[in-house]
Amino acid sequence: MSATTQQQVPTIEDKTIQPIPLDERHGKARDLFTIWFGSNIMVLTIVTGALATTIFGLDFWSGVLAIAIGQLAGAVFMALHSAQGPQLGVPQMVQTRGQFGSYGALLVVIVTVLMYIGFFAANLVLGGQALATIVPGLSVSAGIVIIGIVSVIATIYGYRLIHAYTKILSVVSGLALVVAFILLIVNSQGGDAGAVGGFNWSGFMGTVSVAALWQIAYAPYVSDYSRYLPKGTGSKQAFWSSYWGCVLGASLPMFLGALVGAKLIAGNMNPDDVVGGMGTLLQPLTIVIVGIFSLGVAATNSMNLYCGVLSTLTVVQTFYPAWKPRAGTRAVTAIIIFALSLALALVGADNFLVYYSNFLALLLYVLVPWTAINLVDYYLVKHGDYRVEDFFRQDGGMYGRFNWVAIICYVLGAIIQIPFMVTALYTGPVGEALGGVDVSWIIGLVVICPVYFFLQRAVERGKMPAAVA
Repeated sequence: MSATTQQQVPTIEDKTIQPIPLDERHGKARDLFTIWFGSNIMVLTIVTGALATTIFGLDFWSGVLAIAIGQLAGAVFMALHSAQGPQLGVPQMVQTRGQFGSYGALLVVIVTVLMYIGFFAANLVLGGQALATIVPGLSVSAGIVIIGIVSVIATIYGYRLIHAYTKILSVVSGLALVVAFILLIVNSQGGDAGAVGGFNWSGFMGTVSVAALWQIAYAPYVSDYSRYLPKGTGSKQAFWSSYWGCVLGASLPMFLGALVGAKLIAGNMNPDDVVGGMGTLLQPLTIVIVGIFSLGVAATNSMNLYCGVLSTLTVVQTFYPAWKPRAGTRAVTAIIIFALSLALALVGADNFLVYYSNFLALLLYVLVPWTAINLVDYYLVKHGDYRVEDFFRQDGGMYGRFNWVAIICYVLGAIIQIPFMVTALYTGPVGEALGGVDVSWIIGLVVICPVYFFLQRAVERGKMPAAVA
């Protein structure tokens, strides 16, 4: 990076949701690999992987296969969203106004803010538990507050600090992950991981869904971390750097989690306390390894908080189009969201796995229709050709206040999944007939992609004569 570029991009980022000027664009596509690889190696990823053996009842190798399938499939959507950032230079939730209209996009943006708060709270709980495991006398609540404060500070500094932080974590956390695998394999504590669980379609598809959702959940904010790249950055380079960074960064810790879960069950240890059990299994290097994974929690939480702030500002700016929020507004908003998430974390810490698994299931149903609409519109209908300045107009410019095709398809995508749902709260008739195998998100994608494509293309063709005139 040149000295000129460094001067143009301040230490504390002053941009929020505004388009990034071309003379402030910097970095390379490979930066996307490190941000997604480094940020994924953390405690929450490990706990999510443990669901395969502790909640879904799979044996270790079936869990590994299910995780790999879900990650490889889900990351396609994540990486396609990432490739949009360098071309448009705006946050993902601002860009979604190009599909839903200025007011219509509020439906998706508000859902996304709730998602960020949920993930932020989940990471606070696990980060607090991890710190309490390695710091004698530290309570989980105190650990939650510490992780939250670090995340808020990183959010206040913004884009550059988060990228730099994850570059370091890519090396440090990667090495810690290798050492953790070795310790789990050679450590005599815990039982035989291969002697528990077994293959079942319900658990297998549940694990595939959770792993796919891990990737799809990045879709609403992944381009927030590629929007500073030069506009000439190739879509293919941005896609593959994001894809393999996120697949490898998430799959390996999830494999570790599945192994931890299996060993806890086999050793008659508490499978509901994955963090504490992992601490026991990683002796004598528990403090070092769990400490490093806790740093990963802070990094990911800063990313969740950063993007939650951008989405919140997007909601407000919809009604005040001339408003251009800066660093100070980002800091205040970050503190408010942190306070809400902190309350959720402190309340839900005791029953974390139950709340978290239900949260993941419900999140999948509302994200799938949005990602289908966004990607079809960007790549197949408009081919990446958007008028960015219209994103910031209250009337939506050429995109209008409401695009009813997108809104109806979004609602349809959520409704059509209901009969196929399989959750602790509700199981649809088709899901029950399939023996608890959840294919709802697949149905949502298969139906909404072609429906939106043909309806929206018909609308676009209807606009062409008027545009020519």
